Amino acid sequence: MKRNIDLLHGNILTSLTELAVPIMATSMVQTAYSLTDMAWIGMVGSDAVAAVGAAGMYTWLLNGAVAMAKMGGQVRVAQSYGEGKVDEAVEYGKGAAQLAIAMALSFAVLANVFAWQLVGFFHLNTASIVANAVVYLRIACGMLVFSHLGQTMTGLYTAVGNSRTPFLANGVGLALNMILDPMLILGLGPFPRLGVAGAAIATVTAQAVVLSVLLISARKDSILSRQLRIWKPTSRRHFKSIVRIGFPTAIQDMIYCSISMYLTRFVTSWGDAAVAVQRVGGQIEAISWMTAEGFGTAINAFTGQNYGAGNLKRVKKGYTTAAGLMFVWGIFTSLLLIFGATPIFSIFIHEPEVIPAGASYLRILGVCEMFMCIELMTVGAMSGLGRTMEASVITIILTALRIPMAIVLGTTALGLDGVWWALTISSIIKGIVFFIYYQRIMRRWNVR
Repeated sequence: MKRNIDLLHGNILTSLTELAVPIMATSMVQTAYSLTDMAWIGMVGSDAVAAVGAAGMYTWLLNGAVAMAKMGGQVRVAQSYGEGKVDEAVEYGKGAAQLAIAMALSFAVLANVFAWQLVGFFHLNTASIVANAVVYLRIACGMLVFSHLGQTMTGLYTAVGNSRTPFLANGVGLALNMILDPMLILGLGPFPRLGVAGAAIATVTAQAVVLSVLLISARKDSILSRQLRIWKPTSRRHFKSIVRIGFPTAIQDMIYCSISMYLTRFVTSWGDAAVAVQRVGGQIEAISWMTAEGFGTAINAFTGQNYGAGNLKRVKKGYTTAAGLMFVWGIFTSLLLIFGATPIFSIFIHEPEVIPAGASYLRILGVCEMFMCIELMTVGAMSGLGRTMEASVITIILTALRIPMAIVLGTTALGLDGVWWALTISSIIKGIVFFIYYQRIMRRWNVR
């Protein structure tokens, strides 16, 4: 089977779809990890969901930081590959892997040393929830190396046009996670009931298996196998280029998460159950945004290779094709969340008094799905051009608007729903701004 897809020649829709579908499927599989955790943790109760939700914010924050290695490596590898500079592609890939490992180990130490202080930021109201959040944080962040290196390797696979192997690896991980979750969370068979700790152990074990599959498969690829020689030093020039491209994206992702963390702290004024609503609702909505982000990864590699080869006309057509596909996907997910809100949310939270609030979250966020999909896909396209700084500045400024909007709308008769409307309104604005901005970039190329 042909693994590496030719992104420089042939039908654009075919090439883009062949690359994007496995990436989108991989994103959905990764979403299923969290949804599986939430479904089984929900059997324990909304308090356990709130604990995982709070601690999970830090795994999100630190996974955002590794975007520096993943994005920097992926973009530079794709551009070098498009230019026909294989040795350069190898150096950039190797440097990205080394950077990911160093960051993961540093973050693991910090998260374990300051676990109580980190969880304390959210001002949770129940001592048992705080204690469970600390346990989850120490396990999930202590084993970050599996997630960080796995994400970076997925980016390197994508950069050379191979999105099938990451999909298969994540499929294996999901299957294992689905087996381990009920066994470790609820204590089936010979296993003790570990609750929140069981969810964390199941997740990091699955991530370790995913990484193992990626590493084993990489030995069969001439470029990827050379990129894994991490014991060999990488030049300062290559590291600087990776950081220059990846740093804005990492800062963007971390600020984005920090804003969400602040909003989570704000949401606790409505009670710990509101945190559970936000966490579960966000994971359900991830069906849309992680898939769109996955497509953004595909258009990133497509744009990077063709931009490196000077095929601006192909870059332009690729974006137009991707925008059409994301429009359709966004409309579908909007309809799903709006009209299926109550039955979908009730799968993960079983307390009758919490379900209406969760359903309201999904209906409100469902309004902005198409705009969010266009935003994430366009960010991927801009990053493929190497314009990560511009994409990050736009994202940070417009996402930061969520805080004052949430404070204002949350104090009106809308109450907690006002916070969710702040998220929706900002996503609509970002989608429109990014689409218009990228159109201006393409008009400067004077290609038809």
